Amino acid sequence: MQTPVTIIGAGLGGLTLARVLYLHGIPAEVYEAEPSPMSRSQGGLLDIHDYNGQLAVEAAGLMDEFRGLILEGRQQMRILDPDGTVLLDHPDDGTGGRPELLRGELRQMLLDSLPDGTVRWGRKVSGVRTVADGHEVSFADGSSVVAKLLVGADGAWSRVRPLLSDAVPEYMGLAFVETYLYDAETRHPAAAEVVGGGGMGSPGPDRRIMVHRERDALHTYAMLNKPAEWFDALDGLEPQDALARIAAEFADWAPEIRELISGGDTPPILRRHYTLPGVHRWERTPGVTLIGDAAHLRGPNGEGANLAMLDGSGLAQLLAAHPDDVETALALHEERMFARSEAIAAESAEMVKRITANNGKDTAKVVAEGFRRMLAKKREPAERVS
Repeated sequence: MQTPVTIIGAGLGGLTLARVLYLHGIPAEVYEAEPSPMSRSQGGLLDIHDYNGQLAVEAAGLMDEFRGLILEGRQQMRILDPDGTVLLDHPDDGTGGRPELLRGELRQMLLDSLPDGTVRWGRKVSGVRTVADGHEVSFADGSSVVAKLLVGADGAWSRVRPLLSDAVPEYMGLAFVETYLYDAETRHPAAAEVVGGGGMGSPGPDRRIMVHRERDALHTYAMLNKPAEWFDALDGLEPQDALARIAAEFADWAPEIRELISGGDTPPILRRHYTLPGVHRWERTPGVTLIGDAAHLRGPNGEGANLAMLDGSGLAQLLAAHPDDVETALALHEERMFARSEAIAAESAEMVKRITANNGKDTAKVVAEGFRRMLAKKREPAERVS
């Protein structure tokens, strides 16, 4: 196949797609709004699963590099009741089924695997329209390209999605507020102890605290179900005042857990969460498709990055397997992507249903039991393209 692939978005999905296309000799160009690879923080730890995300890494021929990025011991997971009682303490079993690594390092691994010039930085899309010979992508700098095969890997607010769907993300009433604690073993020993060697979660009915132990810090996420206006009121506050207001929402949590917020060393970072409709499908439109959050944006469920990478690798393999029939490749890609993303969404909905039953009583126990079931469940690897 010699039809060049135009990819919008240099996140994990778009870069995986570009890498696997490159391995199959298919030309691709990636357009990214950010001015450079390190122009903003790339987020925290990701667990990349052996049944989906790691299959994409394997298809990209980067397993050795991937293993070199794994933070050892971080698969340990603890679930604590808000009063500090440990309900689950699952060790890192060393199997590598869900290893943790930093999103920014994973992204850089993919960037380093591509030929120079594959990614065009600072190319923010201002609009996309269908024209006689493909799809024209216009950029904020006044330039444009016409793509015969266009892939939207441009996330929640995709500018490519309107070619296929009228769906618009909706605020799901949930936001994360993030902060970091440095030198925690010395400065916050009680908080560091409750986290353990990997991740820790302490959930309540409409709020929870999650923590990841990164290379040199504890990365805390305070998760709150609140109207958007509540979070707007944090703007303009001094960082410590904002952290104190957030910590106050956890006044009945154990003090060593609450300290993971109130003791934060960095200004809080707000991340509102949005979702697309429960079933988001579209009619096959020639020469264009979506991957990752552009296609199946959901709330936080631990699968977003994994699915985006699998979307990218699977699409590339299908294009290589059908070099003379791009539309068949795109149709198969969408069929498989719809099925697996909807299955994950159904699992997440079932967990939410269990948590909200009985007015959210014993939320932490329900979450701990759900995590045990997840660990015990044997998942079949996602389909491979021959």
